[in-house]
Amino acid sequence: MLLVDLPAHGESTGQYITFGVNEGEAVKAMLAYLRRQVPGEKVGVIGVSLGAAAAVLAKATPPPDAVVLESMFPTIEDAVTDRMVHYFGPLGRGVAPLLLWQLPWRLGISAGQLHPIDEIGALAAPVLVASGTEDPLTTLAEARRIFAAAKEPKQFWAVEGAAHWDLHAYNPAAYQAKILPFLAAYLPRKVVP
Repeated sequence: MLLVDLPAHGESTGQYITFGVNEGEAVKAMLAYLRRQVPGEKVGVIGVSLGAAAAVLAKATPPPDAVVLESMFPTIEDAVTDRMVHYFGPLGRGVAPLLLWQLPWRLGISAGQLHPIDEIGALAAPVLVASGTEDPLTTLAEARRIFAAAKEPKQFWAVEGAAHWDLHAYNPAAYQAKILPFLAAYLPRKVVP
């Protein structure tokens, strides 16, 4: 198991979060590192929110062998609007375009680069999309759109009553009952004599 703290997020260094673009490079580096450390082993990714977007936007080659995407935004426009409405109410819809307008000159990226929903269909790995039914930051309807855009094999899990963060902590038993069999199906353990 390898836990990754993405650049400029958590305790990692970095000046700016790029909502998945630069973070995708960290995901690619992590996957390359794992493949060097355990050659021939299957590699899975569990990405949460920004980490999920980074996993999809990474466009890693070779791709992971299984991917769990929790609370991933479909587009940066959706993500910013959802957050502004959550924090400021309906007036937040008017603030969102002003924030999005700043992406190119503040971060050197365009909103068009931040559409995981447009890239998920190219993800050459089985995917499980998970979302809390009470998530105000990535709505259940948005998660269903993401799931619809993914290719088979895929699974969807709506976590009843959960919000945006840490679906495992919300209901560990249900999480393990859903996620572990999915991963086990695509990441079989090698038996060493």
